[in-house]
This record gives sequence, structure tokens and C-alpha cells, in this order.
Amino acid sequence: MQHLGAEIGSLEPGLCVIILNFRQAVAQQHGFFHGGVVGALADNAAAYAAFTLLASNQSALTVEYKVSLVAPSEGDRLKVVGQVVRAGRALTTCRSDIYACTKYRESLSATALITMMTLGSRGDGSPIGLQE
Repeated sequence: MQHLGAEIGSLEPGLCVIILNFRQAVAQQHGFFHGGVVGALADNAAAYAAFTLLASNQSALTVEYKVSLVAPSEGDRLKVVGQVVRAGRALTTCRSDIYACTKYRESLSATALITMMTLGSRGDGSPIGLQE
């Protein structure tokens, strides 16, 4: 997130909004936000949204995600809205919608479905799976 220059715009239980301002370092050859950046932000927004619903000794790890790029991500900034769809004991399903924004408009440019695995802790801070 720091490397990309992204910031959390809002964080509440089951929801995370991430904002990224446009600059050439996050663009592809046609001047749009790069698809890899879109995917990374979608994953991060989902992870933070899932993390807000976990116990203090738990963490989340992405096990699968699919990003559908529905329009070029062209604008002054991206707004990524990650939401928990269903929180289970071992797996949490999230959705991230990515909006390309200008001063006058906000349009959907991608949507993603992300599955997160809940990790526990051994007590020494080392993550472990729930299979133990």
C-alpha cells in the first residue's frame, strides 16, 4: 500500500475503502491505472474488510481472487470499496468494487470476488491455520 501510494479512506466493520491518486508510476502504456494495481488494491480492500471482523489474535490470508476489468480505469483516482459478503469460521468471502473517479464522475471499472482464509496465532505471533 505504501509503495503504491494508496491510503485507507474509510474503515468500519466489514467494509474498507482505499483511495489511490493517479500518477505515472501506477499507469500502463495507454495511461490507465494498471490492471495489476487494480487487482492489488481489490485484494487489500477485501483483506482489511475481513480483518475488521476477526478476533484480535487472528489474521487473514487470501486464498483466491478473481478480478473482472469491466472498463478502463481512467481518472484522477481510484476508489476501491471492499466489503465482506459472508464471514465464516475458516473462510470469508468478500467483494471489491473499483471505481475510476474524476472531479465530476465515478464509474465502475472493475469488480472482484475474493476468498480469505482465517489464520489463528500460536501465542508467539506466528500464524497457524485452523486445521490444528
